[in-house]
Amino acid sequence: MTEHEYKTADVAGKKVQWDPEQLRKIQEHPCFSEKACHAFGRCHVPVAPKCNIQCNYCIRDFDCVNESRPGVTSKVLNAKEAVALVREAIQKFPYIKVIGIAGPGEPLANEETFETLRILKEEFPNVIKCLSTNGLLLPEKIDLLQKYDVGNVTVTLNAIDPEIGAKIYQFIDYKGKRYEGLEGAKILLKNQLDGIRMAVERKMIVKINTVYIPGINEDHIPEIAKKVGEMGVYNFNVIPLIAQYRFSHITPPTPEMKRKMQDACAPYVRQMRHCQRCRADAIGKLGQDVQGCLYST
Repeated sequence: MTEHEYKTADVAGKKVQWDPEQLRKIQEHPCFSEKACHAFGRCHVPVAPKCNIQCNYCIRDFDCVNESRPGVTSKVLNAKEAVALVREAIQKFPYIKVIGIAGPGEPLANEETFETLRILKEEFPNVIKCLSTNGLLLPEKIDLLQKYDVGNVTVTLNAIDPEIGAKIYQFIDYKGKRYEGLEGAKILLKNQLDGIRMAVERKMIVKINTVYIPGINEDHIPEIAKKVGEMGVYNFNVIPLIAQYRFSHITPPTPEMKRKMQDACAPYVRQMRHCQRCRADAIGKLGQDVQGCLYST
């Protein structure tokens, strides 16, 4: 994609003009540009162990250094350790342009996330800051993310029908109370959609991750793509289910099924087709992680 095409990229069939800073946050971010993933890298800092929802496909009780999946880290860092890791990573690998917080739990449910972002803004003002979230706390934390210069946000949105969401989420913990079933799914969905809208309004570059769960949400995924495309989301990432926890009995979609789903969603929103399902402590270029040599902190 040329620079001109980036500047006037289609969003839900409409030409959108990106300002220079937005353009940089697309062109240098390997998750938002397939071309960038060959030239630039990212450093995920695992500072967020706590989570406020329980997905029926998610378990974070074990780790293998050769395993690449969300929610996995070899260790959890505090803010000072995370910034030291960033300092070392950028020094050793100058192609790293993005610092991300993607877990191993929910970043917005961990105060260490915001302390890390505060220090990063002071010490690395020009590095792209990125965060992944389930969206439950996004509306109430969005201004804080803007304050700390988070320009790229990924929201995991697996349903826009609460009935389907109730099959995916075991419970949510919100404002000191646990909600299960349909009640929890409705609260989560409202906050996810409100948070996405607010992020787009603040000129953040937004990506949606949707876990493709055969028999649960597969017929519904194009509707999700259509909805978020209309909201101004930049790109959409279909992630095949990893069969574990309560969904361990479900056969994951094949690569062909994934491609067909991406093609079905493509008319509504740009597709991310190069995802590597990164660990919460991933460092390096996509598919070429180097984190093992950096844990001297």
